[in-house]
Amino acid sequence: MISFDIQPYKEKPVYQALLLGGACALVSLLLILGNHTTLQSIEDHKTADKLAMLAQVLPQSYYDNDPLTDTRTLQHEALSAPATLMLAEKNGAVTAVAVQLSIAGWGGIINMILAVTPDGQLMGVRIISHIETPGLADKIEVEKSDWITGFDGKSLENVSEQGWHVKKDGGEFDQFTGATITPRAVVKGVHTGLLLYRSWAESEDGLKTLAAGMTSAADEQSASPERVEKQVQQQSQSSAKNTGSEATEAAS
Repeated sequence: MISFDIQPYKEKPVYQALLLGGACALVSLLLILGNHTTLQSIEDHKTADKLAMLAQVLPQSYYDNDPLTDTRTLQHEALSAPATLMLAEKNGAVTAVAVQLSIAGWGGIINMILAVTPDGQLMGVRIISHIETPGLADKIEVEKSDWITGFDGKSLENVSEQGWHVKKDGGEFDQFTGATITPRAVVKGVHTGLLLYRSWAESEDGLKTLAAGMTSAADEQSASPERVEKQVQQQSQSSAKNTGSEATEAAS
């Protein structure tokens, strides 16, 4: 057995440098692995939070894609930042679009999310975060009041342009006692979200995306077992009629 004595090399600078370098490399590797694990955990939590936010207005049964990645970004002068449109699709067809946006309120920025059907009808609106006055303006939260549910079913078609204001301004929506600016901002935000959706739906990208979904739905329907069975029955009936006609002609 061959033995190797490293004792004579321990006092040499090269050995000490290699030892120190190896230790530093090991520590760096451990830090990189730990940082990667931490970042992945943070990203997982962010994704979970976004999905929970989305679920407030859009049930998971509405989509089999990933709305968090199938997005569009649109700008509007009424908003404090660009809005994000998240497309929900099932079997290749757009079932709904969620719009996340931010608008200025009384105390600061109000972040909200709303879901819209392909024909532009509101499925729901929820406030994600705000710093409005507690006890007065926080009625925009669904946990504090059902005021926010008053938008359900509304659209640009069934509410006039003037209607998209609080009643104090001649509109359709209630304001709060002692707090008008906050509900006014939310109404403006919801209206802007619908305008953005319509703008996208009428754009080349929107028309193409929605049309592709309709084509997929039509193809799926044409290939459904019920439709195939019906076609087979129609063909059988047609064949029977033709056979009967041929037999009659032969007998005559």
